[in-house]
Amino acid sequence: MPKVSVNGIGLYYEEHGQGYPVLFIHGFAGTTNMWAGQVPVLSQHYRFITLDARGHGQSESPPTVDRYAADTVVEDIYQLLLHLKVNKAVVGGLSMGGYLSLRFYLRHPEVVGALILMDTGPGYRNAERRAEWNQSCEQRARILETEGIAGFTGRPETAEMDAYTPRELMLKHNPVGLAHMIRMVVGQHDPLVIENLANIKVPTMVLVGEKDTPYLTATDYMVKTIPGAKKAVIPGAGHASNVDNPQAFNKAVVDFLADLHLG
Repeated sequence: MPKVSVNGIGLYYEEHGQGYPVLFIHGFAGTTNMWAGQVPVLSQHYRFITLDARGHGQSESPPTVDRYAADTVVEDIYQLLLHLKVNKAVVGGLSMGGYLSLRFYLRHPEVVGALILMDTGPGYRNAERRAEWNQSCEQRARILETEGIAGFTGRPETAEMDAYTPRELMLKHNPVGLAHMIRMVVGQHDPLVIENLANIKVPTMVLVGEKDTPYLTATDYMVKTIPGAKKAVIPGAGHASNVDNPQAFNKAVVDFLADLHLG
């Protein structure tokens, strides 16, 4: 699969199938590989597009922290869609990817036909809560910088991402890229997303694993706040709901897409 030069980096992406474009964004420390269970299903009727975000997988990892920000990643995705001549797409993502999907909509609403938010949250409105979250992100970034990927994996605080990225793929990540991403993209630096949920004007589905306890409250909040949002709970699944129960996950996504009657 190809790389494209966008926004100053080489970005790896994959395309499967034909039809209305559906783009999924992986979680932190994930890659396109995490959607392996969705490719055979979604590619039957849709142009299914996935990518490795900057600092991840086969995409480039700029060495300096100033090359990383949530809106920088959003611009990467926007330029990728321009390169692919995609004028409108369903945009979705899991965890970090879900937050980026929301931010992408706020920056480029004309490109988004619908949103699919998976095991994710909208960030924090409270500045003190953001500071606490960012402190935990900084701690994980320092582990990546001092102990590398091998020292980062297998910890309780990395269990979420270990669920959707096998260790052999984790070890291929650039620790510098991940450290900058967790500081600047996973870290919360403004309340833009959470303060604008009520302004979302496209069909939205919010999925969550039944056992993904940290994200159950956030899911309910988004469903309540985003106008007309639909909710799907994936039975028996944790944070990696698309991996833990792909059959139920795929059915929820396909049913949502079918109801949109996409042209």
